[in-house]
This record gives sequence, structure tokens and C-alpha cells, in this order.
Amino acid sequence: MKQEEFLAVFDQYRSMVYALALSYTRSPQDAEDVCQTAFLKLLERPPAAGKEKPWLARVTVNECASLLRAPWRRRRAQLEEGALENLCFDRPEEGWLWEALGTLPPGQRALIHLRYYEGFSASELARQYHTTPQIISARLYRAKVQLKKRLEESGHGTGLSQNV
Repeated sequence: MKQEEFLAVFDQYRSMVYALALSYTRSPQDAEDVCQTAFLKLLERPPAAGKEKPWLARVTVNECASLLRAPWRRRRAQLEEGALENLCFDRPEEGWLWEALGTLPPGQRALIHLRYYEGFSASELARQYHTTPQIISARLYRAKVQLKKRLEESGHGTGLSQNV
């Protein structure tokens, strides 16, 4: 991959990779590390032309999962109160949604982020996760049910759709 091509892909997808990593790891420093690793892998083994977005999303999720499995993670510091305010959301009132998403398991957070914030379809996610669209839809449904439950517990779930 030539430098100009890499820089174009980097400029186009750096915010997506960072937001996904931040959603998964819940740590700005870890998200930066994952972004750096993902883009280094892009330089080493670039995907086919036009497949950069799903490739980067998959690499980012894999790197986040590897990072969270590391034994030294048990000693990590917790996020400061309000440290993530306005990092991923356009409106400050969505901070409560960020907090509710943070209570979900990392795999469910990643699926919700990829589907609803990055716009991947169930079939695109199925290809990335090497499964069927029906399984992805079921996982998304379970994640939304858990998210709805947590939002209702925190008082923000009133008025949510009955369809989840």
C-alpha cells in the first residue's frame, strides 16, 4: 500500500476505528493503542481495495478482545467520572446512553456500535464474524433487550419502544 493510499484510508476511517475501540475498551489510552495497532496491520497486510472498512472493524474488535484478555488488565485504573463526556456522542444528553452501553459485555457493545453507529448491516457483520445474519440479529436483539433493561433501571428507559 502506497503512502497516499494509506493516508486516505487513515483519514477516512480513523474516527470509526477509535470510536469502536473506545466503545469496546472504555479507555481512551487503550483505544489509541488499538487504533495504532490496527493501522499498523493495515500497512503490513492491506485488504482488497474497497474492503478497508469491514477489515479495519474486524481487526479493531480482535485487537480489543486481545487487549482485554491480557493478564495485566486486572491492574488497570478505572475511568475518571466524566472523562468520556462527549467523546462519541454529538449531544451531551447522550452521556447516559454511553454509561448504559458500558454495562454491556464488550462483544455486545461492539455489535451495537458497528450496527447502529457505523451502519454495518447484519449480513456484513455476519461475514466479519463468520456466522449467519440470523445469529447476528439474535445477538443484537439480546443486546438491545439488556440495554433496554439497564436504561429502565436507570430511569432513562421510559418511552422506549416495546419492540426493543
